[in-house]
Amino acid sequence: MPSVSPSARPAETARPVPATRPRNRRQLIVDAAGRVFSERGYHAASMEDVAARVDITATALYRHFPNKYALFAECAGVMVDGLVAALDEVPSDAPLAEVLAAVARITVAHRASGGVYRWEARYLEREDRRRLKTKYDRVVDRVDDAVRREHPFPDGRLRATAALGAIGSITMHRTSIAQRRAEDLLVKSALGVAASDPGAEGSAPAPVELPARPVPRTRRDEILAAAVPLFARDGFASVTNGQIARAVGLTPSALYRHYPGKIDVLAAACLQAADLLARGTERSLRGVTAPYDAVVALAATHVAYCFEYTDLNSVAEAELPGLPAEPRRPLVLAQRKHIAVWEHWLRLARPELDSRQARALAHAGFGVVVEAGRRLRWRDGPAARRTVTRLVVGALGL
Repeated sequence: MPSVSPSARPAETARPVPATRPRNRRQLIVDAAGRVFSERGYHAASMEDVAARVDITATALYRHFPNKYALFAECAGVMVDGLVAALDEVPSDAPLAEVLAAVARITVAHRASGGVYRWEARYLEREDRRRLKTKYDRVVDRVDDAVRREHPFPDGRLRATAALGAIGSITMHRTSIAQRRAEDLLVKSALGVAASDPGAEGSAPAPVELPARPVPRTRRDEILAAAVPLFARDGFASVTNGQIARAVGLTPSALYRHYPGKIDVLAAACLQAADLLARGTERSLRGVTAPYDAVVALAATHVAYCFEYTDLNSVAEAELPGLPAEPRRPLVLAQRKHIAVWEHWLRLARPELDSRQARALAHAGFGVVVEAGRRLRWRDGPAARRTVTRLVVGALGL
């Protein structure tokens, strides 16, 4: 039998390589889910959305997590667990800058999914929420210790919480900025907050005159006014049309004569929030020409707006991702326009900033207001507004 040369032998049929399951598939699922929940909100997200991000079937996803809530609860703790672990590695007597750098590193690394903790954690069940708060309190305690050591002014806990708000702000916007630059910017911003003395003597910003919220004059206005506190307290998805209708003395079916659906009530609330903030900002900048004065006026206006319209602002901030594309579009445009005003004046006040740094810094100021306001339980008054405004100015590096 003649021999056959290797080149003459018939090609062997290629055998399919069996697919292997990644060993870290559960972690891949949690990472993808965190992004989906942050982008769309808890109720708008689905297990199918998460499965598609990981390129598996929903059936395969259910082998790892029995339901959406179980997946969400695990996502909510990921960043806080990372913060606790990172801070445990920092020496107890480390400088404040080192402590904040560890916080910034973890926060920026979890930027795409960090919104789960910031707003969506309110959908956790009581016991899960308690566990999450206990972990976060450890983070605040650690930052508080370092703040008090280096800057023994009053309200150390408030300044620590607000500094964390400056860093955490990176999870709430999509300004493109390199990871290392973001970390450096946020640490400097948080250091500025920590070094701010709330009780220091100095010129206070001029009192802010916000536009008044429209007085309900129509049934449509009454529905909107009644819905906002319900959305703020329970979350949009948990509030029923029946609850809204009862709050204004209507039957649920009568509600549809004024709004096609509950989502339209939410869109109207978000538009009202954007309008009030835009008009308040325009009013506060009238006649202001010096960049520093303009930035302080912007900070004071934002603080006043958040304290004056706490329910409305929290609804607009938390529920915007859940809006469909069409009603969300004008709100996104309004946000961009507002941020452009901040960017303009910040770059005049601090010429070394580029546009991306200025936008990220503006958001850091917003984060300070959110966390400081929560710490103060949004108890309004001239002293509270003045204190938080000073913290924002510190975050902006002025």
